[in-house]
Amino acid sequence: MFYNPSYLLLVVVSLVLGLATQSYINRTYKKWSRVPAATGETGAEVARRMLVSEGASDVGITSVAGTLTDHYDPRDNMLHLSNDNLRGGSVASVAVACHEAGHAVQRAQGYAPMKVRSALVPVVNLASNFWMVVFFAGVLMSAVGLIRLAIFLFAFSVLFQLVTLPVEFDASSRAVAYIRSSGMGEQAVRGARQVLTAAALTYVAGALVSILQLVYLLGFSRDE
Repeated sequence: MFYNPSYLLLVVVSLVLGLATQSYINRTYKKWSRVPAATGETGAEVARRMLVSEGASDVGITSVAGTLTDHYDPRDNMLHLSNDNLRGGSVASVAVACHEAGHAVQRAQGYAPMKVRSALVPVVNLASNFWMVVFFAGVLMSAVGLIRLAIFLFAFSVLFQLVTLPVEFDASSRAVAYIRSSGMGEQAVRGARQVLTAAALTYVAGALVSILQLVYLLGFSRDE
């Protein structure tokens, strides 16, 4: 399996896509982190305004260690913002903070893909922990049934990534729309769109790699 040219090609494509998208988001974020937002507010302050205006005022905001580690956690109903975006007042900080606020608004408004994604989380957590163990057990024992079970489990991860795409796109759309409606100017809108588009490409690349891996595994199972 590991010496199969198709598998090696898959590894190379995965590495190239991962490095390219990560490099692009880092460059884009760095560029717009140097541009101050017109209102002089921090990312947390603009996110708070967005939450209040969109009916999600009960959502909390706290800090999280690292860079670009920002996320919304529905379990504690909190925006976890990295220090640069929590306290920073750049266009990049505002864009990322509002994107995470967009996820909180999705939950508050019952956005359907968000509900589906949340429902898949426990299944995906289980599947992602066991599919590879089951797969290698099937390969070692030449058990086609186990290999196919492993692929079935892996398919849930692929489905999760596909469902994640509209959730991420919608959160970015909400963020850009709020930045525009709040009168922060066209420069902020343009910068926010660039930062969030770069971030979205990482999800697109991840989904594409997972689809290619699923296709490869399906082909592998037919050859067994």
